[in-house]
Amino acid sequence: MRPLPRRVVTIGCETSEIDDDLLQFFADRLNAHLRDEGVRHDHINAVFALPDADDLVGVVDRVRALGPFLASDDGANLLIAYKRAANIVRAEEKKDGEGYRGGDYASDTALQDAAEGVLAEKLGPTESDVGEALAEEDFAQSMQLLAGLRTPLDEFFDQVTVNVDDPATRANRLRLLARIQEVMNNVADFSKVEG
Repeated sequence: MRPLPRRVVTIGCETSEIDDDLLQFFADRLNAHLRDEGVRHDHINAVFALPDADDLVGVVDRVRALGPFLASDDGANLLIAYKRAANIVRAEEKKDGEGYRGGDYASDTALQDAAEGVLAEKLGPTESDVGEALAEEDFAQSMQLLAGLRTPLDEFFDQVTVNVDDPATRANRLRLLARIQEVMNNVADFSKVEG
């Protein structure tokens, strides 16, 4: 588990810094408590890996929503698709010696397959809706919104060849796969989830 960032807390009119060690202590105790409740360690790690993991109440709620989501058919299949996308991107980045960022995906070019277009069109609104659900701390809803990506992702992997001969199309499709990871990682770092 990564160290949590230093937080500044206002107490009355005075400001004091919570020592990193104290915040880390609370995070470690929370981690142990969740494990004692039977929460899987990889689910805990997937949530603690997020940038806002210093909100310990939010961490608990998010971890408790993650388990049932991943136990559902949609969640399990979405995790498989996430890992498939991550593996393809990682292998091609290693081979190409460059990184592919989802934010660089060009939705108006190289869309030579209908399934690719459907997935690309679904990602934007899903990311926005997930962001709104997360802002309201409705973690179950954010995960349910991600489940809406399952069908377009399945169709993408069934109908689209990522490693095509045209380098521009290939690179753009790799950026689309990276974008899928980025959208999903707003909810939890799914790369930490085993299985």
